[in-house]
Amino acid sequence: MDDYRTIFFLIGMLLSALAGGMLVPAFTEILLDQPDWPVFITAALITGFIAGALVLTNRGKLPLLSVRQAFLLTSGAWLSLTAFAALPFAFSGLGLSYTDAFFEAMSGLTTTGATIITELDQAPPGILLWRALLQWFGGIGIIVMAISVLPMLNVGGMQLFRLESSDTSEKILPRTAQIAGSITRLYFFITGSCLLAYWLAGMSFFDATAHAMTTIATGGFSTRDASLAAFNAPAIEVVAIFFMLASSLPFVAYLQLTNRNFNAFLQDGQIRFFLVAVTAATLIMWFYQIATDTGTGAMAALRAAFNTVSILTGTGFTTADYSLWGPFAVSVFFILTFIGGCAGSTSCGLKIFRLQIILKSGWRYVKQVTQPNGVFVIRYNGKLVDDKVANSVIAFGLIFVVSFAGLAIILALIGLDPQPALSAAAAAIANVGP
Repeated sequence: MDDYRTIFFLIGMLLSALAGGMLVPAFTEILLDQPDWPVFITAALITGFIAGALVLTNRGKLPLLSVRQAFLLTSGAWLSLTAFAALPFAFSGLGLSYTDAFFEAMSGLTTTGATIITELDQAPPGILLWRALLQWFGGIGIIVMAISVLPMLNVGGMQLFRLESSDTSEKILPRTAQIAGSITRLYFFITGSCLLAYWLAGMSFFDATAHAMTTIATGGFSTRDASLAAFNAPAIEVVAIFFMLASSLPFVAYLQLTNRNFNAFLQDGQIRFFLVAVTAATLIMWFYQIATDTGTGAMAALRAAFNTVSILTGTGFTTADYSLWGPFAVSVFFILTFIGGCAGSTSCGLKIFRLQIILKSGWRYVKQVTQPNGVFVIRYNGKLVDDKVANSVIAFGLIFVVSFAGLAIILALIGLDPQPALSAAAAAIANVGP
């Protein structure tokens, strides 16, 4: 019989952290003399009580997780965290039902960025900060899952990034915990750097804090209805571009940089592919604006770079309505929606490494057809990719596409026009939003 104590214990620990996080907007409301602080205190007490019960009733010597239990932990953790993260939204004076609150919390924790809250400019500061915190928590959660849980589950080719210290759990787990700790410290440092840069670029300290968290998480929640366009500041857009890009690169690669392993960083195939894709798409959209008289000069270049990076990384910040640029621009950005950033980053989407392996698999098939007697293999970062891994990536890509198509059809059936249905489905599947 399976022992689920480890799962309950870990979910309890995560809920404890969530309850602690609720105190941040509570104290913010008190400092700013706002009336909604009891909302967060109440939610924190409820969450903390359940978390404490789970931890105390399941403490002691715990068994290691099996693969099946790791799947259950991953799903259970996201659902449990969302269920309790929704409480401040449901208890607030925004008039949200629990279903609406659950949607907002799920959008935050998954860093999707879709929102049902209107008039953000007048929303309570505690709620705005809670939305940002949820995305920030979700961002670090995605990274830790990518380096510790998903490689063990052999999901979608993530086994390529399994730690190579040993095949035994006794050695893998301490190394994973060590790397997770280093990445968490790095996550704090990059967030603080982004906050400082936004503040120096002209944001208030509160706006800089909220946007730093949602930028590093590539989530896209904003404190304004108009997103970053509300600030009308090129310097802020440049800061956003830099940190959106930084957050879409593998965080493990940054650890290699701190160890002065520059070659490993520069020779990483997905990093190079990602940067080339960003540069190419930016240049295409810049020249397209000039050719169609929808933009000129440096501002056209900035708009092209900002929108390209925002869509490709899955952040979803907006400063301009690119649909006014014409159908070609809409088509390009629609394609970029699916790609995403690098594995081991806060970015979502299909991910660069999967796109690379799918392309390599297709090219190998072409060579096998044209040269039947040849033997062809797939390599990634100089290492041989097993056929099982390649097939796993292809299967993931197929599920990704089928899920998108199915969701688009469902949205069309409930009344959306085809183009909005496709856009909404793409944003939800690729975690781009809003």
